[in-house]
Amino acid sequence: MKEAKKIRLGGASGYWGDTPQAARQLIEKGNIDYLVFDYLAEVTMSILVRARAKAPDAGYARDFVDLVMKPLLPDIQKRGIKVIANAGGVNVEACASALAKVAEDAGLNLRIATVTGDDLLGRAHELRGQDVRDMTNGIPMPDELVSANAYLGAFPIAAALDAGADIVVTGRCVDSATTLGPLIHEFGWQPQDYDQLAAGTLAGHILECGAQSTGGNFTDWRDVVSGWSDMGYPIAECDPSGGFVITKPDDTGGLVSRLTVSEQIVYEIGDPGAYLMPDVTCDFRNARITECGQNRVSIDGVRGYPPPEKLKVSATWKDGYRASAGTIIAGFDVVEKAEAYSQALLERVSRLIEERGLEPFRKTAVHIIGAETLLGANARPEARDSREVMVRVDVRHDQREALELFSKEVTGVALSMTTGRTSGGAGGRPKVAPVIAQFAFLVDRDKTKIEVQVNGSKIPFTSQTPSEFFEPAQMRDLQIPLPAEGEANDLVEVPLIELAVARSGDKGDNANVGVIARYEALLPWLKQELTVERINRWFAHVQRGKAVRYELSGLLALNFVLINALDGGGTSSLFLDPQGKSYAQQLLAMPVKIPASLLEHARRGGEQ
Repeated sequence: MKEAKKIRLGGASGYWGDTPQAARQLIEKGNIDYLVFDYLAEVTMSILVRARAKAPDAGYARDFVDLVMKPLLPDIQKRGIKVIANAGGVNVEACASALAKVAEDAGLNLRIATVTGDDLLGRAHELRGQDVRDMTNGIPMPDELVSANAYLGAFPIAAALDAGADIVVTGRCVDSATTLGPLIHEFGWQPQDYDQLAAGTLAGHILECGAQSTGGNFTDWRDVVSGWSDMGYPIAECDPSGGFVITKPDDTGGLVSRLTVSEQIVYEIGDPGAYLMPDVTCDFRNARITECGQNRVSIDGVRGYPPPEKLKVSATWKDGYRASAGTIIAGFDVVEKAEAYSQALLERVSRLIEERGLEPFRKTAVHIIGAETLLGANARPEARDSREVMVRVDVRHDQREALELFSKEVTGVALSMTTGRTSGGAGGRPKVAPVIAQFAFLVDRDKTKIEVQVNGSKIPFTSQTPSEFFEPAQMRDLQIPLPAEGEANDLVEVPLIELAVARSGDKGDNANVGVIARYEALLPWLKQELTVERINRWFAHVQRGKAVRYELSGLLALNFVLINALDGGGTSSLFLDPQGKSYAQQLLAMPVKIPASLLEHARRGGEQ
């Protein structure tokens, strides 16, 4: 390996639309070597596809160029900071070209690299002929795709840096690759350095959501609320062995602690013993977090194994249309009024659709916001006593004509249905929008033709086929023991939030909820109380499959994967929470039992 040293990387973006102040703070206060950005959620890809369809020079994260790089580029070059971003979206070349123009206008001489090869849309016909199926539900490939992008790894990014790039712009790569690529470059990690690659991947997983790892979405929000106006953004301080520390710039808001970072580690993962990446299979089950200073935690215990044989591809396709209508109802009996209004509206439009010879609605959904509609059967009865709610009606149909009719009737019934109504915001008819749905599948690695260019010149890069692949059978969940006999005396019931913190997210149509014990002594009771059967019952209002439970013993955590719990996923769901972001808060309201003495111990802060 290269000379031992530490590299500091700042996580400046967790999604397209994240504040540009993150980059400014990390540049000015972070003493960083690399500034890394993640822009590409699954929903974002569908938005960029629609943008490119309207304009050939669109389809990338314009915020990266216009709001971040344009004002900050001179300072970035002055400080010698290198930049890695997957801001290229579905139009990497256009992004790089716009960035080059910004540099030229500023009189800066920068080497800008691009990584392409993730776009497989041109091979859709070939793949369809091979009977490619969706990896989650087994349906065949749609007749016409809008996009198809493979998740690339970190080695092409490292190759661009090896060739002297100052800025690397990629399309679809795994979120953590923007962090792992620089570490491969700096430390000379090889494809068989599985433990180091897995550790670097975890560092990237923590950085990839920006301030979410420094307390931005923390369960114990009162611990960080005073710093919300100037949140600190995460920095990973990494060494050649794979060890790393997570911190943030001094004198900024937020918090870096075992619990804030643990919440991010469990975010949007499946099996923690087999977290599949293009470069490595990661095992996070025994990862340990140690608080080693103010707003500093060190992480070790990560293991790595050979990567999976195939690469994941996220494709999109046009799947009909959708529209959403919302109105506020205030006064008396508002929940009943909202229910009656939404039912009457749907009955009225359904009758008019039938009269015009159109098919019925493909799907409808009604949400009464303010009456704990997200909680389903877990809602408190007193929630129906609200005197102010918003009723939202969502509909889907294969034909735009049907939804245009819905849009007209939403405004057309304003004087004929219920009292106490107000728009609560912008008026006008609901917008009819196309649904760009996801189709995720696996392909052989040789289907991608990765190309790395620096300032428009191609540099040598050959994708290495791993000599061995991950065997799923070797990684299974640990048996979870129950508390010892005799510990179950004097039980009291409390909401889960008194014993744990939690974070939830989405992967396609599946949601995950990671639960972290506040103290080690609480973990056996969480294991006993949070059974798969209870989780299935608790989320019965959203889940169409079954839950799977995994353990991360090093983090004192459990991870639940809720199968088919998002109504098709973020790009096409009619759920009020199409990405499962509220599921952790829902679960933290679950009543659990614990010995009174142990509860008192927890309430004292876990001190001995």
